[in-house]
Amino acid sequence: MDTGSTAWILTSAAAVLLMVPGLALFYGGMAGTRSILNMIMMTFGAVAVVGVLWTVVGYSMAFGDSYGGIGLLGNVTEHIGLGDLLAEDPDATVPPALFAVFQALFASITVALISGALADRIKFGAWLAFAALWALLVYFPVAHWVFAFDSDTVTGGWIANDLGAIDFAGGTAVHMNAGVAALAVVLVLGRRSGFPSVPKPGNLPLMMLGAGILWFGWMGFNGGSALAAGNTAAVVLLNTFNATCAAMLAWMLVEKLRDGHATTLGAASGAITGLVAITPSCGAVTPVGALALGAVAGVVCPLAVSLKYRLGYDDALDVVGVHMVGGLVGTVLIGLLASADAPNGADGLLYGGGFGLLGTQTVAALAVLAYSFTVTFAIAFVLDKVIGLRVEGHVEASGIDFAVHKELAYDHLVMPEAPEVTEDSAKEKVDA
Repeated sequence: MDTGSTAWILTSAAAVLLMVPGLALFYGGMAGTRSILNMIMMTFGAVAVVGVLWTVVGYSMAFGDSYGGIGLLGNVTEHIGLGDLLAEDPDATVPPALFAVFQALFASITVALISGALADRIKFGAWLAFAALWALLVYFPVAHWVFAFDSDTVTGGWIANDLGAIDFAGGTAVHMNAGVAALAVVLVLGRRSGFPSVPKPGNLPLMMLGAGILWFGWMGFNGGSALAAGNTAAVVLLNTFNATCAAMLAWMLVEKLRDGHATTLGAASGAITGLVAITPSCGAVTPVGALALGAVAGVVCPLAVSLKYRLGYDDALDVVGVHMVGGLVGTVLIGLLASADAPNGADGLLYGGGFGLLGTQTVAALAVLAYSFTVTFAIAFVLDKVIGLRVEGHVEASGIDFAVHKELAYDHLVMPEAPEVTEDSAKEKVDA
């Protein structure tokens, strides 16, 4: 057992947990004033649901021995309840229980990411049901494909081992997976009333605070994925920082040239875009490569975000444009920008490595996109038919916070008036 590495992963897990309120504040600040609490609740609710499922079956599905050795799904019962992870493993660098909770936070954050696309119009109960089904049918299997590596006793996932794609911390399993799932759900859920005229962000300072917290937590998200305290983690942190800075500047430049001004919303979105794009590639590129990758993502993603107005899908908080497209950029550009000098030790096309790695990365990306979109659309379609996904029209019009949670984020907002209680109406309630 490496105590230094254990301490680093303990710290990284705590940093990733801080991403939960970071994401809640980021999404909440971007939402309208009457939807802030609902967005926060969807983030925390998803984490709670996935946390329970992870202990019961999720860890087994993601990191159990692959059924039939073909790398599609881990043995559901292998680690059920996680009781077998309590004892210290003499062959492990860090405690198995620590690895389990670190990966549980990845699963929770991934599911929560989807909620941003659905702002203002999805039932809270339906969201929790969707979160559970999506984790079981989409995230846990895809995590097995990408994150489960072969060992002497366990056969892992096909993308990580048979295909050999590089995804250091989840460009495919986390960001592309959540982004394309968001697209599938909004196609079933439909556009908000009045789209493309939608509520303005309710609290931009809150949004910027959330983005800053996410940036901090991402250092643990990416750096902790090294699973050791050493040079790899250090390189990953440097690359993560570089790509984020470059993407923020690039997004603001696009805004300035296109709209005539740079905004706080654009700066925060650019930072998140850089973090998304560097997630799969943080161990594969040089620091200059990280700058280039962040700059490309910072230009491509704001252009991708604007497509929702042309194509007519209502991705409320730009999950598709940032996470799906940003994750795709970061995953595929490994095939161009990877350097053998980086910890992953592979050369991309621009470093003399040929087209092989580019093809591998593209196959991994397309496989996750196709599987996640298809299964997610089916989940959303069935839930919509069985329990209904969308709130009633009057709830959407008046604001989802008070209608669903009986709370408002700001006391200056006017609550809907309660019906007048008369002696006759009171007697009717008592009789009922």
